[in-house]
Amino acid sequence: MKGIATGLLLLVTAIYVVARWQESAGAPSWVGYVSAAAEAGMVGALADWFAVTALFRHPMGLPIPHTAIIPTRKNMLGSSLGDFVGSNFLAPQVVSDKLARAGITHRAGVWLSEPAHAERVTSELATAVRGAVRVLRDEDVQAVLEQTVVRRVLEQRWGPPLGRILARVFADGSHHGLVDLVCDRAYDWVRDNHETVMRVVSQRAPSWSPRFFDSLVADRIYAEVLSFAWAVKTDPEHQMRKAVDRFLVDFAEDLQHDPHTIARAERIKQQVLEHPEVRNLVASAWATAKKMLLDAAEDPSSELRLRAGEGLRSLGRRLTEDPELRAKVDGWLEGAAVYVVSHYRDEITTLITDTVERWDAEETSRKIETHVGRDLQFIRINGTVVGSLAGLVIHTLSLLFF
Repeated sequence: MKGIATGLLLLVTAIYVVARWQESAGAPSWVGYVSAAAEAGMVGALADWFAVTALFRHPMGLPIPHTAIIPTRKNMLGSSLGDFVGSNFLAPQVVSDKLARAGITHRAGVWLSEPAHAERVTSELATAVRGAVRVLRDEDVQAVLEQTVVRRVLEQRWGPPLGRILARVFADGSHHGLVDLVCDRAYDWVRDNHETVMRVVSQRAPSWSPRFFDSLVADRIYAEVLSFAWAVKTDPEHQMRKAVDRFLVDFAEDLQHDPHTIARAERIKQQVLEHPEVRNLVASAWATAKKMLLDAAEDPSSELRLRAGEGLRSLGRRLTEDPELRAKVDGWLEGAAVYVVSHYRDEITTLITDTVERWDAEETSRKIETHVGRDLQFIRINGTVVGSLAGLVIHTLSLLFF
């Protein structure tokens, strides 16, 4: 294209030279029209050559002011481009209107409703989960769990909240099933351990006491204990049961308000959570969860992936069929996008300015000229043609009026 534009300049120059030569030799008057057109075409071609060349370099190497614009003002152009993009493409109203017209939520819902698409998303999510789980170091996860779970539990007092829970349980009578179980087991133990009771009584008896007397006493004590255990087991209104209820209610009250009981609960909490087995429990819990996640993520037929796929398809159907939900999600997207462009527009446009600043000036000029130079050469061609026509019109009007 440079060759064509330059060739056209040389052509009008040759025409001008021939026309002037013919004029000096007494040629007809029409040659003057050709000469004027060719002269104006040369001026237009040279002017537009200067304009096009001045964008990329100094014409003929002369440091004329306001030439080599792209190499010398590259950074300013990059900054202006970033400002232009930020003002015209990343304006909150522009982004909001574009998202509102795009119907992203509806299109996403239609796309997710397709089983193949939902399966594809599920597969990608499974890949992401596998990558994230494998990247995490077990000791780091254990440390995080200890900090976020164990330490948080340590910071909270156990006594008052536990007391409130127990108070509600005891008030509802929900503990009676546990009391029944304890009474049943106590009776069963006494019934099945006659020899143990006999041995304990014999060991506690004085050394001078006759053995047959010890046996009689032991039998009597065993019978009374067995009778007592049976009464407690079978009588819901037994005094022992009521005493247990009073004790539990008082204990729940003490956990909430008695400083001594609260302090004891705190000491027990410290002992439990600082025990090495608790750390082992945290580590084993993460190891188990990690294995479950990896197995579920790698198996396309796992319950987790099947449920995830069904959940995505269900979400797609809801986004397609539920206008209220669709409007709500669209509002979230618009709000998020507007927030990003409102607060981080400068950081986004900095990507443009920083990239342009890193470019080499000469290389940048060469790249731009390569991409748009072909069209710019048409400016030179048009300048030659339009200049010739303008010169012809001006010469004609000059002869008509003067």
